[in-house]
Amino acid sequence: QVQLVESGGGLVQAGGSLRLSCAASGNIFSINAMGWYRQAPGKQRELVAAITSGGSLLYADSVKGRFTISRDNDKNTVYLQMNSLKLEDTGVYYCHADHYIDSYTLREVWGQGTLVTVSS
Repeated sequence: QVQLVESGGGLVQAGGSLRLSCAASGNIFSINAMGWYRQAPGKQRELVAAITSGGSLLYADSVKGRFTISRDNDKNTVYLQMNSLKLEDTGVYYCHADHYIDSYTLREVWGQGTLVTVSS
C-alpha cells in the first residue's frame, strides 16, 4: 500500500518560515502529481500548491510569491517552503498524491496531516 508521511509543521510567528516535507512509499509505479492542501477549523479544505511529474506548478492565489513547492523524484518526496507566513495560513496541511500502481491504473492517497500554527 502507498503511504504519505508528512513532517515539518509547528508553531511559528507571523513573518516566519516553515518547510513541510511529504515522503511517499509503497507500491508506486510512478507519480503523476503531488500537492499540498490545507484546512482551517470550520473551513473547506483547499489546494495550496501542486507539482506534476513534468514539473508544472500550481499555486493558490493567496500563497503566490510566498510558498514554493518542489520535489525529489528519486525519493518520491515533495516539499513546501513557506515564507512570510500570515495568520490566515494557520491550518492542518495535507499532502496528496496521484500515482500509478501499474502502467494504466491511477490512484490517489492522502497523508495524515501536519498542523501549522501562525501566531501574532
